[in-house]
Parts: sequence; C-alpha cells; structure tokens
Amino acid sequence: MTQTQPAPAPEVLAAFEAADGFMPVDEGLALYAAAVEAAERTGLPVLEIGTYCGRSAILLADAARRTGTVALTVDHHRGSEEQQPGWEYHDTTLVDPEVGLMDTLPRFRRTLHRAGLEQHVIALVGRSPQVAAVWGGRLALVFIDGGHTDEHATGDYEGWAPHLADGGLLVVHDVFPDPADGGQAPYRVYLRALAEGFEEVAVTGSLRVLRRAVR
Repeated sequence: MTQTQPAPAPEVLAAFEAADGFMPVDEGLALYAAAVEAAERTGLPVLEIGTYCGRSAILLADAARRTGTVALTVDHHRGSEEQQPGWEYHDTTLVDPEVGLMDTLPRFRRTLHRAGLEQHVIALVGRSPQVAAVWGGRLALVFIDGGHTDEHATGDYEGWAPHLADGGLLVVHDVFPDPADGGQAPYRVYLRALAEGFEEVAVTGSLRVLRRAVR
C-alpha cells in the first residue's frame, strides 16, 4: 500500500456517510484505498460480499469509476442473521410488507442512484456460495462482509478467495481478536487466510487487508 493513500471526493464521502450501514469512516477510507490500489494494478473488477443498503458499495463503485473497472456486489438482500426480527440490527422499514421478509435491494438501488454511481456497479442478487460457484472471472479485490456465522464467513472465503488474481487483495471486515468485542467467524477466516499464504498489508479498526502471494 502506498504512503499517500487515494481518497474519495468529498461528495462521495458525504454520500457514504449519509447511507444506511455500519462501516466507520476510517475503515471505509481504508477499503477505498485498497480497492483503488488493487484495481489500478490489475485492471480487474472489485467485489464485495454483503451489500445491505449500499454504504460500502458507494466507495467500491467510486474506486471502480476512478480505475476504469466495475464493482460487483453479492447479496441475497434478505438480511443477515442479526438483521432479522427480534435481533439488535433489525430495521422495520426494510421489511417488504407484501412478503413479510427483509428486502434491502430497493434501498441499495436508491443509495447508488443518489450517489450517481449506478452505472459502475453490477448487483449480483443471490446467495454467495451459489454465485461464486458460477463465477468464472478473476478479481482484483474480494471484500468479505456478509453473514458472520462460521458457515457464512467460511463459505464466502472458500467461494471467492480462489478467484483472486495473483497479488490481489482480500479484505475482511469485523475482525475481532477479542471475543468480547464481537463475533469470531471473520477473525477465524482472517487467521485461515494468513495460514494459507496471504500477507497482511494494512489494519484499520476491524478491517484487515491481505495480499494473495504471486504464484
């Protein structure tokens, strides 16, 4: 990573801060810098797993616009486990009244539209392992920020890390070494990636950026 990291324009950062979601600004800026670096170096798309309402997708889309590539977002848009009724992060305004289930896709699309970034994003609506199984291309960056159970986090890693180009970046969110700070599934994925040859290149809050070795 370079010493002077690329940063989004003020209007892009303002759109990020205004969007629904949970990523802090410092972690968002680190994600943006990683996406620009990886896309510039490889010319390949960047991908996130776990889109919710599009907060981090704004930054990935702007990084794609800046580097002449595209951002891919993978989400079934029915909400992760902690966003279901009765859980801490449930938002009743995101429930589709006709079917009674979470549906974050409309909010996500409005978020991108307001930010002027729709044309730089391909939304892949489906479950991560299923989408990964039919994806045939290489990627500059994979950002894991989907479900935080071991099943989901491991599935995201096993499904998408193999698609990273040599020297590509794996970004894992909500990595908490201390169980008192949060769930451990992303931390276990992070440790596995290190054990399997990824090199850590940046740490910002709970965000970890790792580079795939050139094979």
